[in-house]
Amino acid sequence: MRARTWMLLLGAALVAAWTLTAWPRLNDVETGRTPEYADLQPRHYSAWPAKVAEAAKACLAELPRWRLVGSGSGPGGTEMHAVHTTPVWRFDDDVYLRLRAEGGGTRASVRSRSRIGKFDFGQNARNIRELLQALDARLR
Repeated sequence: MRARTWMLLLGAALVAAWTLTAWPRLNDVETGRTPEYADLQPRHYSAWPAKVAEAAKACLAELPRWRLVGSGSGPGGTEMHAVHTTPVWRFDDDVYLRLRAEGGGTRASVRSRSRIGKFDFGQNARNIRELLQALDARLR
């Protein structure tokens, strides 16, 4: 019985060690600004900002566990604030989508930040990927 207990404790320690080292210790990820996620870069769409904003709103309405909190436009472009809720623990992450006219189209950058905790186990990067994949599919 003691050997089994030690094996269980060792297994739990190994899982905990892997969990703590598998993801960067971040709770704030932004396209083009987080070296730990070099694959997350701003997108350029050939459509104008108003069309990209319309597509983004449609994506946020369709994606599960996402809700649009607010949006606004001005001389600097359009910004949207959405909230993504994780499925198991029900944590809310704030996600900001910024759209700027650039080069005859639109530059879209995304920032996702956890409200709770010092690191997110990769959730913010997953949030950005999910939103950009949905936007890519809608605009291409």
